[in-house]
Amino acid sequence: MAGAELEDLCSHINEKISHVKIILQLKNIGQDPALKTAFWKIRNEMTLLNDLLNKLELELQYQEHIRNSLRELQESLDRNYKEIRNLAENIPPHLPKVVQSCVVEPNVNLEEQVKITASEHSKKPPKEQKPIKEILLLTSDEFDNVPGYMKSRLTYCQINDFIKEINKAVASKYRILYLPKKTMNSSIRNLYHRFIEDETKDTKRHYFVVEADIKEFTNLKIDKRFHVLLNILRHCRRLSEVRGGGLVRYVIN
Repeated sequence: MAGAELEDLCSHINEKISHVKIILQLKNIGQDPALKTAFWKIRNEMTLLNDLLNKLELELQYQEHIRNSLRELQESLDRNYKEIRNLAENIPPHLPKVVQSCVVEPNVNLEEQVKITASEHSKKPPKEQKPIKEILLLTSDEFDNVPGYMKSRLTYCQINDFIKEINKAVASKYRILYLPKKTMNSSIRNLYHRFIEDETKDTKRHYFVVEADIKEFTNLKIDKRFHVLLNILRHCRRLSEVRGGGLVRYVIN
């Protein structure tokens, strides 16, 4: 038993001595000028290899994140597909009428007053009224082609809602201009004269509004967002401006 332990001890000591010899040999090799260059190259390669392994680890983490995101997206698509299939298989026999999502609440004030005044005072059958020009709503392609810096966070629906409000101001204004003068009350007559004074030789035979008309017939605020929306309509060639006499006239193209 004691002999076996002695052999193990001798073997352990010999192993240590062998390690020391190898270390001394490597130390001597490292001091050899001819091999120093090779050692430095190996050291640089080890450093580059370590950097590469770090980058590889980061890339693996990123790919794992992408995989998890795609898995969540796939699960969401599967749920949506099941819901759509369920809806398709259970379509009711009678569907309600489609209502547009871009709804603008009607502004009841002078516009209604114009209709009431005309109906109360006109004894003769009303003549067919001239068609009032409107701004065409933007198409989805036009909206997509508006530069991002110009439309910022505005949505397609918001821009078309704005167009509807401007059209409402135009319609209210020109409804008054087309009224017979004898059917006008004092407030309508004052508006009529202001509309006439706002006209210039450049706006003849054109439909236009000014900020006062927009304030009169809509709930729009004349603020920074208002001018951003106008800039988009000018970009899409829906409106142009005629300036003069301290007024900006927004002319429908």
